[in-house]
Amino acid sequence: MKLIDIYIEEVTRRLPEKNREDIALELRSSIEDMLPEAYEERDVEAVLEKLGDPVLLAGAYREQPMHLIGPRLYDTYVSVLKMVFPIAAVIALISLVADRALGTQHTDTAVVQMVFVLLGEGIWGICSVAIQVFFWVTLTFAIAERFGWGDGTDITGFSRKPWSPKDLKSIPYTPKKAAITRMEVFLGMLWLGIWAPLYFYADQLAGVHRKGENGLVLHIRAFNQDVLHAYWPLVVVAIGVGLIVVLAKLVERHWSKRLAFLNLASELVAAVVFLLIVSQPDLLEPAFITYMANLFEITPDQFVSRLTWGAVSIYLITAAWGCIDGFRKAYAR
Repeated sequence: MKLIDIYIEEVTRRLPEKNREDIALELRSSIEDMLPEAYEERDVEAVLEKLGDPVLLAGAYREQPMHLIGPRLYDTYVSVLKMVFPIAAVIALISLVADRALGTQHTDTAVVQMVFVLLGEGIWGICSVAIQVFFWVTLTFAIAERFGWGDGTDITGFSRKPWSPKDLKSIPYTPKKAAITRMEVFLGMLWLGIWAPLYFYADQLAGVHRKGENGLVLHIRAFNQDVLHAYWPLVVVAIGVGLIVVLAKLVERHWSKRLAFLNLASELVAAVVFLLIVSQPDLLEPAFITYMANLFEITPDQFVSRLTWGAVSIYLITAAWGCIDGFRKAYAR
C-alpha cells in the first residue's frame, strides 16, 4: 500500500488541485482492480510498471499538454522559423543601413571603419531579431498548442478537421519546374537588401577610393546623392512591390499565372524608376566622370554614354529574363 500511495501522490501532485482528489480515487480503484486478491509487493510493482512513469500518466490526466509544442505542430513550427528569420534579418539590415545613410553626415569616413561599424551593428541587430522571432513564433505556436489546434479540435480562429485521404484532392499538383524553393525566396530578399542600401548610401560607398591613415577613404564620389534622394518615394514604392512579390512566393510556393503577372508588374515599376534615375544628366559627379574618362582614355561624353547604355542594357535583359522565366514556370503546370 505504501508504494501505491507514493505512486498516486507522484501523479496527483502534478495535477490541478481541484482535480487531485477525484483522480486519486479513480487511480486507486484502477490499481486495486488490476491486483490479485492476495497480492504481494512484486504484484504491486508489476501493476505500477504497466501504468508507467507517473510523470507521463499525469500528463495524460491533464486537460492541457505538458509541452510547449507537440509533434503535430513541430514541423510547421520549424518551417515557420526557417522562413521568417531570414526575411526578418534582411529587413532589419535594410532598416539599419537606410537609417545610417539618411542620418549620417557626409564626411570622409574611412570605408573600412564604416564597414566594421555596420558589421558590428548588423550582427547585433540579427541576434536581436533572432531572439524576437524565436520568442513570438514560439509563443504563437504554444498558444495554438494549448487551444488544441492541430489535434482535430476547433478553436476560435481555426477550424481543423481530422485528416482524410480525400483532403489530397483539394491540393493542386505542382510540377518540380514550377516549384519555388526557400532559397529563391531568400535570394529575392537578399537582392532587395543589397541594392536598397546601395541606393541610400551610394555617395559613401561608390566612387574612387584611396588609402588614408585609417585605411581606404572615399576620394571621389561617383553619384550625386541629391539626385538619388529626389526619387526616394518611387524607390520605396519599387521596394514595396518587390517585397510583395517575395512574400507572395513565400505563400504560394509555386509559380502561377497570377504570380507571374505580379512579378511582371514589379519588374515594370522597378524598370521605370531605374530609367528615370539613370536618365538624369547630373546623376554622376563631374570629378568622377573626368577621372574615369582619363583612366580609360576616352572623352567624358563617351564614358557617360557607354556607362549609361551598358547599365540599361544589362538591367533590361536581366529584368526581361526574370519575367519570361516566371511565365515559363507558371505555364509549366
